[in-house]
Amino acid sequence: MLRAGIVGLPNVGKSTLFNAVTRTRKAEAANYPFCTIDPNVGIVTVPDPRLEELRKIAKTDVVIPAVIEFVDIAGLVKGASQGEGLGNKFLTHIREVDAIVQVVRCFEDDDIHHVSGSVDPVRDIEVINTELMLADLETVQRRRERVQKDVKRGDKSSVAEEAVLAKLEAALAAGRPALVAGLTPEEKQIAATFFLLSDKKTIFACNVREEDLATAHSNPYVKQVDEYVGTHLNCEEVVISAQIESDLVDLSEAEAKEFLEHLGVKESGIGALIRATYHLLGLRTFFTAGEKEVRAWTIHAGDLAAAAAGVIHSDFERGFIKAETVAYDDLVRGGSIAAARAAGVYRMEGREYLVQDGDVMLFKFAV
Repeated sequence: MLRAGIVGLPNVGKSTLFNAVTRTRKAEAANYPFCTIDPNVGIVTVPDPRLEELRKIAKTDVVIPAVIEFVDIAGLVKGASQGEGLGNKFLTHIREVDAIVQVVRCFEDDDIHHVSGSVDPVRDIEVINTELMLADLETVQRRRERVQKDVKRGDKSSVAEEAVLAKLEAALAAGRPALVAGLTPEEKQIAATFFLLSDKKTIFACNVREEDLATAHSNPYVKQVDEYVGTHLNCEEVVISAQIESDLVDLSEAEAKEFLEHLGVKESGIGALIRATYHLLGLRTFFTAGEKEVRAWTIHAGDLAAAAAGVIHSDFERGFIKAETVAYDDLVRGGSIAAARAAGVYRMEGREYLVQDGDVMLFKFAV
């Protein structure tokens, strides 16, 4: 299972957000640095309104959503790449995740200490990214030293690796993360073997006050994050209120809906964050739907029908014959499989079919 790590400076709301995302109280949330030391891990269901529509069509009460894993990582401070704070331990935990959710404080509160003494989201982002880049720069320089001998004797793979390392070193030294180093697709494949921290896909969670959630996009701090990450990092951001989300954990679905309506918002920011992280990880969903259950299955973007069948069971992939397939929108528009067939949108696909997000599938196989 792919993992997303929640990172940020101390006291920006990471652990509160983790508790909200996982609907638990596993992570201690306190007003002092490093209240999280060892990472907390939680399995998170991916909110998907399509499941309810499919449940109605299939006439079943059993719905199984897709899941991903979130990890709450200790707060980082300036100098982490040199061992400050939890230093190397923190960076190791980041290295073990597949994507990063960077929580950025976008609210003023005199009662909640900021490690830098004031609220400045762009500065906070740059502190974290600088530490990741400094750690990566050391990694790249050490690796360049190791491949020099093979480069001198003309080893082709080492020559290609050295060229990528040189590009990465130049970018990192100039203050640009590996993620935006301007590598070609082929170079990115080589760079992936270096497991660089600043090469991980990242989404930013702008943490605002409860009373600012409904009008968050007029918040000057959120505007700063939006402009900075869009211009310099080619990333996206999602607005959340970690404290509100944490409070919602203890409410029923009806109570939570009423509470959000009172605040003037239609949907929990957590749902948008989880879905955005799911897609950031390169994950997509196909469905199976029948009287027994409706279920969301997780695949990688670009997976073919046979590989999707293998997610359900290896026998399905090995003995794949065909995949009866209908797009979610076409099925809902018709209201039933029979109507989809009559409309000519119910298809038979082979093992090389590129599965689309939202496909509803039934696999035929023989072993």
